[in-house]
Amino acid sequence: MEPAASVAAHDRRGRDGWAVLPLRLWTGIREGWARVRAWRRIHFTSGGLVFTTGTMAVGFAAMNTGNNLLYLLLGSMLGFIAVSGWLSEQTIRGLRVERRGPRSVTVGHDLRLFYEVTNQKTRLPSMAIEISESGLPEKAFLAHVPPGGHATVRSVNSFVRRGIYPLGTVTLSTGFPFGLFKKERDVQIPGEIVVWPRTDRRVREPSPGAGRVPRVGINARGASGARGEYRSLRAYRIGDDSRDIHWKSSARLREPVLRQYERDGAETRWICLDARGEPGDAAEVAIEVAAALAAQAVLQHRPFALVTDTEVLEAGDGAGHLERGLDMLARIDFSPDAAAPVPPVDPNVCVLVSIDGRRGFGDLMVVGRGATLDYSEAAG
Repeated sequence: MEPAASVAAHDRRGRDGWAVLPLRLWTGIREGWARVRAWRRIHFTSGGLVFTTGTMAVGFAAMNTGNNLLYLLLGSMLGFIAVSGWLSEQTIRGLRVERRGPRSVTVGHDLRLFYEVTNQKTRLPSMAIEISESGLPEKAFLAHVPPGGHATVRSVNSFVRRGIYPLGTVTLSTGFPFGLFKKERDVQIPGEIVVWPRTDRRVREPSPGAGRVPRVGINARGASGARGEYRSLRAYRIGDDSRDIHWKSSARLREPVLRQYERDGAETRWICLDARGEPGDAAEVAIEVAAALAAQAVLQHRPFALVTDTEVLEAGDGAGHLERGLDMLARIDFSPDAAAPVPPVDPNVCVLVSIDGRRGFGDLMVVGRGATLDYSEAAG
């Protein structure tokens, strides 16, 4: 029985291997084509198409008539095309591109990305270069990069929806020198842009007692905050208050560390976001309401915590903590079967932001299924 089972398993592996062979072959072809396509692409411009058609017409006329002047004109036009192709190739060859810019931006705000282009050629400059990126509508234009030098140019884009926008392919293109053809080359620069929800939506204050953790006993622990009784040290995170850096410990550990303090637990605002619902305007409004509540707490120098169906952001305060909350909100996906948020504290002291509402929470902010992205409205 064992040899038969071994043969059957071998046959099954063989059939599975033959089944995935076409998929592997297709994947290899696609990857190979992507590499070839990324190396160089060339397109006719409208002027180049007319010029090339005219060159072919002159060639036919020269062959039919044997006129030496037409042959001379044909040679000049073909040389014009050859020089155009060679110069455009030299323009985009030997360039190194680096992208710089913020990793995040708020919906509706301008995102400025900077591209530093270095010309690694020793004799020829690069001129009239257009820089575009897949997923971004706006382009950047670079007029001149001297040989062995570098130049910086920027593109300005804005986003109307929060979320994660992956970046990867930067395309260099040029029509230099005569605009007959547009030659392109792709450069892979991995990255992503985190688009935060807006925090300026007008929202009412939570009901008294809701969204605040009551103090239980005289030794109740609070949220870590900017000031209060010293608790411990932790690693520095972007956006933290530099005044809280413990310099002696930072020098000893060779990395910045911060003091953590106890704050009154009664000040902590617990924000629960219910992700149950169809993706759309109502879901985006609910996310913006949660973001506005968090920003409101930071302005009031009050720590806040954020809870969804899959994540819990522990209580904290300050601009750095708000950025972590906005990162979390930027990545949330709404679903009709999403579970209710489960806070690690009594739900009766939490504020629930929802499309339709749920029972069991201290305060509800229901945006309704008909909510739209109208910033003049206030959630209530």
